[in-house]
Amino acid sequence: MEFLTLVHIFALALTVNIVSTEFSADDCKSLGFNKANLLCSTCEEFNKRSLTDIWNNCKECCLKDDDYDASGSKRYSRAVLEVCTCKFGAYPQIQAFIKSDLPSKYKNLQIKYVRGLDPIIKLLDADNKVLDVLDIHKWDTDSVDEFLATHLSMD
Repeated sequence: MEFLTLVHIFALALTVNIVSTEFSADDCKSLGFNKANLLCSTCEEFNKRSLTDIWNNCKECCLKDDDYDASGSKRYSRAVLEVCTCKFGAYPQIQAFIKSDLPSKYKNLQIKYVRGLDPIIKLLDADNKVLDVLDIHKWDTDSVDEFLATHLSMD
């Protein structure tokens, strides 16, 4: 009897694992989602409008967000924007953001220059543990500013 129960549990665990696999970044891109910066709370808009198929795909592509502010947006304690200055020519929008006065609006944003690195934003908790890393090489200046304004705690 115990063996049969273990087999059932194993089969159930296998089924759950197969059902809960997330889509790859390329899969999500082909569906019109950017896995690097899609928060699961955003997917709820599809659910509210009874767009079940889109909602299901969105849920497979999103970043799990569990700590929200009153507006439902995930908040991070700190952010580190990392980029190599040698890449500024390839990413003028990131250079424009860094060289502008916009970063000074965010006291918990650090700009870090890392040799050879394409632009990313590391999002950290209060204990400086990295929670998420976002590839921002296709973001424009306004997108970076809007993302930080929405998701970076102002504490």
